[in-house]
Amino acid sequence: MELQTQSQEVDAPTTITIKGILGLLMSNTDSKENGKRVISLGIGDPTAYSCFHASNAAQEGVVEALRSAKFNGYAPTAGLPQTREAIAGYLSRDLPYNLAAESVYVTAGCTQAIEIALSVLARPGANILLPRPCFPIYGLCASFRNIEVRYFDLHPEKGWEVDLDAVADLADHNTVAMVIINPGNPCGNVYSHQHLKKIAETAKRLGIVVIADEVYGHLAFGANPFVPMGIFGSIAPVLTLGSLSKRWLVPGWRLGWLVINDPDGSLMSPKFVERIKKYCDINGGPATFIQAAVPDIVEQTQEVFFKKTINILKQTSDICYQKIEDINGITCPTKPKGAMAFMVKLNLSVMKDISDDIDFCFKLAKEESVIILPGIAVGLKNWIRITFAVDVPALEEAMERLKSFCERHSY
Repeated sequence: MELQTQSQEVDAPTTITIKGILGLLMSNTDSKENGKRVISLGIGDPTAYSCFHASNAAQEGVVEALRSAKFNGYAPTAGLPQTREAIAGYLSRDLPYNLAAESVYVTAGCTQAIEIALSVLARPGANILLPRPCFPIYGLCASFRNIEVRYFDLHPEKGWEVDLDAVADLADHNTVAMVIINPGNPCGNVYSHQHLKKIAETAKRLGIVVIADEVYGHLAFGANPFVPMGIFGSIAPVLTLGSLSKRWLVPGWRLGWLVINDPDGSLMSPKFVERIKKYCDINGGPATFIQAAVPDIVEQTQEVFFKKTINILKQTSDICYQKIEDINGITCPTKPKGAMAFMVKLNLSVMKDISDDIDFCFKLAKEESVIILPGIAVGLKNWIRITFAVDVPALEEAMERLKSFCERHSY
């Protein structure tokens, strides 16, 4: 009965958060009874494991900024000038043009960047196109701003590519933007240059903005390298959202950005810029001393730090993929190629006493103390999202428990 109540609480993707569901799952674990430590494969916070830690340059930059006593006051609401300049320079490395510092707005993590982007695009009757599956904060923010959400599907058998025909069918004169998450959360995909160009061309035909969520930018370890959507800013205007959190392994520092990639100036009207500035005034930004450290963080972090992270993620994603192939009742349609999580499909026809993905995850938590996110949280019923940003021993133990659980509940 308790499980049924919990299932009902997490049934509507537009009213829940990942942390909310994971909190319910955590409360459903029974480590004392089953004698197993809790292992979470649910949230993308790699800092929970000792194999992931911030770079020396990042830590030293923050310490120096704090000890200088120069950054204890308020920062300009759009961000410190040197922070905006550093982020513009960092992103410009991968673009065919140089971003101006004035096109960068420093935010409290990418979540605030999402909120600002949707707020400035909102208008009476507006709708936005979101991928399915999708990071749920987009749906939540849209509902708070009275923006209608329309979902287009991603094709798992094609590396989670966008169904561009569906995008065209969904859009109308009230559509303000489409969201692209690359590298993909929750799918673990990395889009090719060709596919991203097609997305930009579709947005141009529809006369809409592309919101490019690149929180996992550069965390790619498959055949496709990471390609920033801003490369195609001259085809269609792009709002790039990102943060230090994943690539620099500092999610708790809450340093993100919203960037206008609009080399032709089709979006950069004084009115649009003024709206962004006003929302920054309302929201404020991250701690000033964290902002002050950004120039050192982006300029001094050595490439070996990034390579180590990529190597670990490739190793752990390979372990997950290989283990899943040996588990009855779950399948992975495509091998993860980036980010820190991927989607796995449940085959409920071979499972007994499992009604859906929520039921699966709650029972797994109770019986095996393993936390996995139900797919309904990101818009795909009867799928699950597995995070692989976990140290190898914990991951292997969790996957063995997952296998035991599936065997126990299989016909």
